[in-house]
Amino acid sequence: MEKERIGFIGVGLMGHGMAKNIVTKGWPLTVMGHRNRAPVEDLIAAGVSEAKTARELALVSDVVVLCVTGSPQVQAVIDGPDGLAAAGRELVVVDCSTSDPSVTTRLAASLAEKGITLVDAPLGRTPADAAAGTLDVMVGGADAVIARIRPVLDAFAGRVIHTGPTGSGHTMKLLNNFLSMGYAALYAEALMIGEKSGVTPQVFDSVIRGGRMDCGFYQTFSRWFLERDPNAHKFAIRNGFKDMSYLASLANSLGAANPVGAAVRNSFAQAVGTGHGDDYVPMLTDIVKDLNRGDAS
Repeated sequence: MEKERIGFIGVGLMGHGMAKNIVTKGWPLTVMGHRNRAPVEDLIAAGVSEAKTARELALVSDVVVLCVTGSPQVQAVIDGPDGLAAAGRELVVVDCSTSDPSVTTRLAASLAEKGITLVDAPLGRTPADAAAGTLDVMVGGADAVIARIRPVLDAFAGRVIHTGPTGSGHTMKLLNNFLSMGYAALYAEALMIGEKSGVTPQVFDSVIRGGRMDCGFYQTFSRWFLERDPNAHKFAIRNGFKDMSYLASLANSLGAANPVGAAVRNSFAQAVGTGHGDDYVPMLTDIVKDLNRGDAS
């Protein structure tokens, strides 16, 4: 059976590894050019074609995977004279970004009128997992559509969880990131208080590691404050702030109080507001420590 033609937009930290797995596992792949040419050139060397616009990419694709920052970027590549929808053909668009669920459901309804099926399939784990083909994918959409795109998802995923209808994947991703960004904020404050009390990061780690508070997130996060490894956990603080802002919007739309979510968001807002938006999430430990220098009294 001939494999469908795949388009890919967003070959950045996560997307490069995902796209590389798709092409090396046998799918015809076209990518849209990226401001960082290194991953594009690497993919071209592996046999990938390049399109200059989203419309051009849509004309040669059956399924298009998006791995961009969030809802504004998704809408930007879909709408307009050079967007995916301008190609005027039936497509399945798989949004692997962390997007606002309310925007996703509205966009899915409007695209359906144009013969385009939107599926939300946000990601869990790290760029290293993207390269290894072991990402977690939370996918929302109709059963038949999920069955159609499942082989493509399996090319870069170790686990694929069907979360329900369109929009549920992005909802679950926000819940997942609420937990992970919450851990980051807790670790950063705990380490700061510990150091001010004379408890070193090494002592902190010796208690947490291997105990009930240990987890995969901690193991990559801790490589910054223990080893100063900047590449262990490559997720920008400004993206964490964006995700917590989406969560706040979701909670507000539901009439739900989320005081813990607000506290986590404020921790990330403070980091962004002090000029650290492009730092990676584990570096929150340094930011919180620096903001708490001086006499504790």
